[in-house]
Amino acid sequence: MLNNTQQLLDLMARLRDPEQGCAWDIKQDFTTLIPYVIEEAYEVVDAIERNDFVDLRSELGDLLLQVVFQAQIAKERGLFDFEDVAADISDKLVRRHPHVFADAVYANDEQRHQAWEHAKAVERQEKQPEATSALAGIAASLPALMACEKIQGRAARQGFDWPETLPVFDKVSEELDEVKEAWESGNFDHTQEEIGDLLFVAVNLARHLKVNPEVALKQSIQKFTKRFQYIEQQVAISGRGMTDCELAELDALWDEAKVVLRK
Repeated sequence: MLNNTQQLLDLMARLRDPEQGCAWDIKQDFTTLIPYVIEEAYEVVDAIERNDFVDLRSELGDLLLQVVFQAQIAKERGLFDFEDVAADISDKLVRRHPHVFADAVYANDEQRHQAWEHAKAVERQEKQPEATSALAGIAASLPALMACEKIQGRAARQGFDWPETLPVFDKVSEELDEVKEAWESGNFDHTQEEIGDLLFVAVNLARHLKVNPEVALKQSIQKFTKRFQYIEQQVAISGRGMTDCELAELDALWDEAKVVLRK
């Protein structure tokens, strides 16, 4: 198995060889590969969600290639190599799991989670000793929904949070009213700001309800897609296009889709 890993590393080095390598691979750098890292990560997620484990194996290989690619560039620049990457993550796993690799004992999952977060906070402080904020170290490139959840979670661990869930419902209603007021004022910038506040507090509500907002939104998107495609199919059967139908008819088909697709 390790032979396969070494072969992959050797292949990547060959592709990057200035004289005998691939022109495209040679001209890549850390930054140009960013879109591919993101794309491959999402394709891994897609394979998992489709329960396509043959494809998952392939997509994990594509994602691993991006790790190997970045590590090879770093090696060429004298920064680090693949072995250093593997060593770092191994050390981190041992450090963050003292209940497995040492003699730490946790009474429950909550205590274990608190210890995990403490270990991460210590690591962040060691990497950025000048950063004193609890919100430091959150990647700026994270999707907004994920960043929102992380920021709120960090703030909550510092005691800045509603102690109960019910007031969060009230806050959602308050923000929705403010969106309407901003919209009625005709001020687009204010409306955009208030929409942002509404989305922010909606994520907060999801967190209080122990719901992953990314998963919840994705499920809603999939549900909407299936229902909309049902409407398209029914309209196509009638020999018309979507724009040929009255909204009332499309609404009726939407209600029909909710019933049919539940069966």
